[in-house]
Amino acid sequence: MELTAEKREKTGKQAKSLRKSGLIPAVIYGPEMESVSISVPKVKFNKIFEEAGETSLVDLNVDKTSYKVLFKNVQFDPITLNAIHVEFYKPNLSEKINAEIPVEVIGEDTHPLIKSGEAMVLTIIEEIKVEALPTDLPKAFVIDISSLEKVGDSITVSQLEYDHDKVEIVELEPDSMVVKLDSAEMQEEPEETPVSEEEALAGIEATKETAEEEEDEDSESEDKTKDKAKDKE
Repeated sequence: MELTAEKREKTGKQAKSLRKSGLIPAVIYGPEMESVSISVPKVKFNKIFEEAGETSLVDLNVDKTSYKVLFKNVQFDPITLNAIHVEFYKPNLSEKINAEIPVEVIGEDTHPLIKSGEAMVLTIIEEIKVEALPTDLPKAFVIDISSLEKVGDSITVSQLEYDHDKVEIVELEPDSMVVKLDSAEMQEEPEETPVSEEEALAGIEATKETAEEEEDEDSESEDKTKDKAKDKE
């Protein structure tokens, strides 16, 4: 996958004019280079980002230089959801890095219990942290739930399919549950009994009386405190 970018001079508030012209301000950085400010075409970026995600290396071409990079810290406009700034990370390809790999569940459309409405898939862990060379990062942990036969069945970390020689899952135990076939039954909330106008008025009066009683008690307590103070004098 390739993406072409251009070096940019506009930074800060001036970057707004770039976005109006269909470009996204971005930066390239890494452990063995000085950061480079660039801009990338929005349409092309959206296509490549959707395909690569944050775990696939992309060839980023800037002028006559090509960088192998990962998408990192993509910022989106909270209203339009358009990308407004992108960070490209250029890793050392010979050193392992940590990355969060998404969990992708397949087989829901054909599972008999889900189709009948008896069950639903509960994704307990949505991203799994791994350690691997940048070139060996899996795009996703794909889990086919067709092997789950009954409600309560689950798939754990030890059952995930990936290249164990190249990828190491960190911070999770082998028996950690990733997805589970759960019951689709929802507990019905008790229906509220409608309150008549008389009951509502009675409740208001009762609340008013309670408030008045508390006020009288506070007043009586205050008078007793004053009397005690006078006796001491």
